[in-house]
Amino acid sequence: MSAEIVPDRQGSVLVGGRSYHFEYFGRGEREAVCLLNGLAMSTKSWYGFLRELHPDRDVLLYDYLGQGDSDAPDEPYRIPRFADAFAAVLDTVGAAKAHAVGVSYGGFVAAEIGRLHGNRLQTLTLSGILLTRETLFSMYEELSLRFYRGGPEIFELYTHYLYEKIFGEAFVEKVRPKLEAMRQNFVDRYKDRVHALVRLTEAQAPFFDTLEANGAGYAAIPCPVLILAGAEDRTIMPRVQRKLAGVIPHARYDEIEGSGHVVYLERPDLFWPRLRRFLLSKDPAV
Repeated sequence: MSAEIVPDRQGSVLVGGRSYHFEYFGRGEREAVCLLNGLAMSTKSWYGFLRELHPDRDVLLYDYLGQGDSDAPDEPYRIPRFADAFAAVLDTVGAAKAHAVGVSYGGFVAAEIGRLHGNRLQTLTLSGILLTRETLFSMYEELSLRFYRGGPEIFELYTHYLYEKIFGEAFVEKVRPKLEAMRQNFVDRYKDRVHALVRLTEAQAPFFDTLEANGAGYAAIPCPVLILAGAEDRTIMPRVQRKLAGVIPHARYDEIEGSGHVVYLERPDLFWPRLRRFLLSKDPAV
């Protein structure tokens, strides 16, 4: 793809009175894959990976509240509302269904899409996600909020801790000369809108509070489901991600060696080919 990446279509949809930015790559003649952002991502975070899918499929991207070009009000956010935005974007681009790929925070959104709008999915892929209540993850979530709310100096300190936490050893060694630039880019992107990180993180509390009540909905997700976990994930450990198969009984669990939490970035040589096989066959066992 050229250095100048321009969506074939882009715009916004209104959900709950708030504007969600979307981008669509393709003409609507092929199956579409929706790549769902992690917490601190935006549509542009995916640009370097469009080539992994775009030659054969259309690609749909959108920002949640607090991300990219979507609205960023300082008010409570709701993950189910982010899932509703997926359906609204599909309606806008004229797509009946799409494949959904949710990484990290995007996995929570993807699970809600499966529960609330499963009839709009062809397949569902989850990576770096949990659908069970876990004490260690709750502690990590609470600590993140303390860093976000602690002011500029504490927030910058958090960005050092964050990369140590989410990446695996091999990836850090590989990108170490670029790691400071990556970290500074994160600081610059959010230093004036830390409230968005707070609101996005706070939205996880009601999501987790309703996991048991919504369990039947997750179990009834009607499409094939693939779980791609990093074997060295310390944010959501593999033993926790394996529990997803108990929540979504027809899901298939697959572990990617040599990767921490951000599998698509750390092991693109394994993540994207595995995903493409799944999208083509719609069978997680292939």
